[in-house]
Amino acid sequence: MTISSRAETQSSRGPCLMAVLRMAGLRPTRQRLALAELLFSGPHRHINAEQLASEAEQAGVRVSLATIYNSLHQFRQAGLLREISVDAARSYFDTDTTDHHHFFIEDEQRIEDIPSDSIQIAGIPDAPTGMKVTHVDVIVRVKRTQ
Repeated sequence: MTISSRAETQSSRGPCLMAVLRMAGLRPTRQRLALAELLFSGPHRHINAEQLASEAEQAGVRVSLATIYNSLHQFRQAGLLREISVDAARSYFDTDTTDHHHFFIEDEQRIEDIPSDSIQIAGIPDAPTGMKVTHVDVIVRVKRTQ
C-alpha cells in the first residue's frame, strides 16, 4: 500500500502529518510523509533505519536506505525523534521524546523503556563553559540468563 492509497483510507492523518512536519521546519515531501506515517501511526516505539526500510518495503513505499537515514536524522534534529546510540555502529530512534531511559537487550538487539522515575542520577558535572546539559541518557545493557 502506498502513502497515497493510505491517505485515501485515512484522510485525516495526511493533513495532520503535513502540519507536524511543517511545524518542525521540514518540507512534507512524499517520502517524509510516508516515513512519518510508518513511524507515528501507532504506539511509541524504538526503530533503526534497517527496520524502517523493511517496513517501508512491506508497505509498498519506495525509498532508499540513504533517504531513510537522512529522514530519521532530520526528524531527530527537528525534535520529532530521540536518537539512542547503542554503540558507534548502531542507533535506534525513539518516537517518545520525553525524558526516560532504556534497556538494551543484547541477545535480541532491542531497546525497551525504563521509566524515568526508576533511575536516580546524582552528581552530574557542570557543563563546560558556554554549554548546558540538555538531558542525560542512561542505557542499561542486559541479556538473558539462560
